[in-house]
Amino acid sequence: MAKFIYKMQNILNIKYKMEEQEKIRYANANHRLQQETLKLQQIFDDIHVYEQSVRDNSQDMLDLMELRRLQEAIMIKKEQARQQALAVEAARMTVEAARKRLHEVMIDRKTHEKLRENAFEEFKVELNEQEKKEVDELVSFRFGKK
Repeated sequence: MAKFIYKMQNILNIKYKMEEQEKIRYANANHRLQQETLKLQQIFDDIHVYEQSVRDNSQDMLDLMELRRLQEAIMIKKEQARQQALAVEAARMTVEAARKRLHEVMIDRKTHEKLRENAFEEFKVELNEQEKKEVDELVSFRFGKK
């Protein structure tokens, strides 16, 4: 029995490796986005804590130095939040770019897999025709002897 050999198998193997690399890049970009989002959330939590301290301080005896320090801390944290929001957006753009590259590589790999399947189907048809031809020759040989 004949063995199916796909002539472009090495290209298909490369496509599999490229897809795995893009999956890893996408996962890393996604992880980075999660880290940046977590940092932003921590900054917002810090702002909330400082604002709560301002409210608590303003209800008790007024300590102007402490209130000023808390207000400055809030301003600094808001600036950090603005900067971190930019970092989150940059990470989000990186994730989107990685997703698009992964999608393109997957389509390319699927195309090559489809080509391989088509080549295998052609191989099966050719093999079937060859078997029919051999059977016909065998039958004609038997009837030719009689």
